[in-house]
Amino acid sequence: MFYFGYDNYMNHAFPMDELNPHDCNGRGPDYDNPSNININDVLGNFSLGLVDSLDTLAIMGDKQYFKNAVQYVINTVSFDQECTVQVFESTIRMLGSLLSAHLIVTEWTDVFNITLDDYDNELLSLAHDLGVRLLPAFENSDQMPLPRVNLRHGKSDLFGDHTCTAGVGTLILEFKMLGRLVGDPVFEMVAERAMDKLWELKDSKTGLIGNVYNTKSSSWDDPMSGIGAGIDSYFEYLLKSFILFGNEKDLSRFSDYYDSIIKYMKRYSIDNDGLSDNDNPFYFANVHMKTGQLHNHWIDSLSAAFVGVQILHGDLEAAILHHALFYGLWLKYDALPERYNWYLKKCEYALYPLRPEFVEATYLLFQATRHPFYLFVGEKIYDSLQTFNKAKCGYATLNSVISKKQEDRMESFFLSETCKYLYLLFDLDNPLNKRSDFIFTTEGHLMRISKFAREKMTIFEPSSIRSLNISHLYSCETFPKHRQMIPPFSDEFWGNLVNFIDLQV
Repeated sequence: MFYFGYDNYMNHAFPMDELNPHDCNGRGPDYDNPSNININDVLGNFSLGLVDSLDTLAIMGDKQYFKNAVQYVINTVSFDQECTVQVFESTIRMLGSLLSAHLIVTEWTDVFNITLDDYDNELLSLAHDLGVRLLPAFENSDQMPLPRVNLRHGKSDLFGDHTCTAGVGTLILEFKMLGRLVGDPVFEMVAERAMDKLWELKDSKTGLIGNVYNTKSSSWDDPMSGIGAGIDSYFEYLLKSFILFGNEKDLSRFSDYYDSIIKYMKRYSIDNDGLSDNDNPFYFANVHMKTGQLHNHWIDSLSAAFVGVQILHGDLEAAILHHALFYGLWLKYDALPERYNWYLKKCEYALYPLRPEFVEATYLLFQATRHPFYLFVGEKIYDSLQTFNKAKCGYATLNSVISKKQEDRMESFFLSETCKYLYLLFDLDNPLNKRSDFIFTTEGHLMRISKFAREKMTIFEPSSIRSLNISHLYSCETFPKHRQMIPPFSDEFWGNLVNFIDLQV
């Protein structure tokens, strides 16, 4: 699956950013229509499909493909482009991948056993160049970064001053690691400052935060609070920032948010006080940040990533039941629609752009439980992708999970995340699956928990960092042995879930 997509990208699309799997050609920025932010936020004429795939090649153990890919990046990628891109997307897809690939060949040779002759930190130099080009976004009076920059000219207020919470709060891992590697505290400082500002903006009563913030008016344009699109990876990065860098403040903030999420967003499908919580399917509703009252009736596919956050937080039983909701939806549609209306029991936005969040959650639950059910789920995901998404020259977005009509686009995260997590799910002997000192960024790139990350603190004193033992998170011991060979949820729970989403079985 991965090689079919990757080889077709290299043969038909490279050095452009994405592959069009129907027309078998490449896609780059839409220069004729600058307002087409669906394309231009992501594509910067910097060979995105290649760069985003680098550590997938290393994880799969294909040393020669990885070495060839790195050489292509060194020889062809430049950020001196007349393109206005989104800071968030460029950070998680490009910056994160360059940093991971650099560390694979310089610091993580004990894991991947990959070295490059005559390597002179070119990937790190590219990452530094990109980071510098993103910094003008932070030249803002209220300390919140603008959503976009022009890679050549810097600060850009094109298409307004609206930024989502995730766009502000999902920079800390990549910016901090870049700062540590190049010895420049500015990257850490601006990312920390933005995180501090977000914390100040949460509602004092509910402890919740909104979705879309206006950096010009310094107010919330969209007060919806949820765990899905627009906010999702902010919560993820608070917890992972603590795990990676040992910042107690981020853990405290995450814990407060998690308590508020449970209090105001968690809703059960059946209003029955006599029904056990373990038999009652639940979802996390979108609510108003100031009141905690219901804001709308949909959940989105990105919220599946919160299952992984729950696992890292140690709320494993809840993660198992939460994952079951998305499994049911996958059975219903052979994909996850972008939005599903739980009240009407139908799609609200039927697009499926090959997103990885459900695959990631399935992989992480298998690592946490070793329950064979999740291998079965992975097979179902694989079969669906092969049946409904495979195209002439790659894998295509589904324009509708109902009609299964395809759209001529294969986003880079299909190779960098969807294929990566599926591969790791089934590669039981992969070195990463036997370790507990790596975490994935929100784009599926690797970061290693190490003394280097934890000792070189430029803002927080090392003495304030407690040691963190997370080895239990990736051990079968977290799941009681007497439950490892039976279904991960009760028959009554599954029957109630089937009714809740109107699944025909």
